[in-house]
Amino acid sequence: MRTMRAQVLTEPNHFELKEVPVPEINDDEVLVKVKYCGICGSDWGSYIGKYADEVACIPLTTGHEVYGVIEEVGKSAQGLKVGDRVTYDICKPCGTCYHCRIGEPLLCTEFKQIGIHLDGGFAEYVKVPWKNIYVVPDEVSDEKAAFVEPLTACLNASHKMDCTIGRSVVVIGAGLGIMHAQLAKLRGAAPVIVVDANADRLKMAKEVVADYTINVRETDPVEEVMRLTNGVGADFVLEAVGSSKTYEQAFKMVRKGGKVEAFGICAEDDYASLPPVEFVTSEKKISGSCAGIGYDWGDALTLLKYDRVDPMPLISMIVPLEELEETLHEIKKNPKLIKVLVSPEAKERTVLYE
Repeated sequence: MRTMRAQVLTEPNHFELKEVPVPEINDDEVLVKVKYCGICGSDWGSYIGKYADEVACIPLTTGHEVYGVIEEVGKSAQGLKVGDRVTYDICKPCGTCYHCRIGEPLLCTEFKQIGIHLDGGFAEYVKVPWKNIYVVPDEVSDEKAAFVEPLTACLNASHKMDCTIGRSVVVIGAGLGIMHAQLAKLRGAAPVIVVDANADRLKMAKEVVADYTINVRETDPVEEVMRLTNGVGADFVLEAVGSSKTYEQAFKMVRKGGKVEAFGICAEDDYASLPPVEFVTSEKKISGSCAGIGYDWGDALTLLKYDRVDPMPLISMIVPLEELEETLHEIKKNPKLIKVLVSPEAKERTVLYE
């Protein structure tokens, strides 16, 4: 029996590096050798036991931002071969519930995701349904390929927000928010404004995409957005922090008839206070988006292939699989770290951007 190294979440707040069996695939699956698995902000929630449906899956190998190479191919797989550079749609909706049948698979009542509810990529290998696989174009580097999953989530939010050319967009949060801002600019939004409390991240946002940045430690973000939009308010505001306070700010800075796109995940007991009268008299709108699914992966790879977006400034460093738990704590303490890639093949850390 072949074994592999895997970081197994055995209980909340505890990963254990174990030798476990390499997953056995069926005819409809492929085995992927993991090259990189990015650490997502939601991985911290999984780690601390924040989400009840995920705690129910423990023990579990988490990790859902995977790029790798096909190691084995099931008999039913089509158009795939050993050695292909790949990433994959992490979503496994049931396909038969009400939401699936009306075209809302992200809202599936039996929704599962690889690396969140099913064993994932903080390991040397992961098994995946072959139909979920997307081959990575040669033009896309290994590091950029590891960013496809978070880019799909941003794409889904971009589709839902549906900002139009020449309209103002505010992004609250300068982590993954920088990618949201890149997509808004790609759609022709103007100006693009990024809000955060960290000067280093705001500097990066300004260098990469933002027309204006707002440091909430230095000025009131609502007042500054109103000033930059000549007292009208922003046409669109995307919240990418996950805090009741910033959601309340988003609702205040969006213009009459404007739209707030909810992306940041709050704690289940964290409630924002929004005046219902403004839904009526000001016709303000809110929509939500939680993840990418399906051909969001193909679109993300196309954008990367043709250099329409650049995730590289967001990738802070690469760490060995053995350092996963330590790195999770580092990310919480060090706001300069945005995206960290975990590599089962790495022997030591590689710092890309400081």
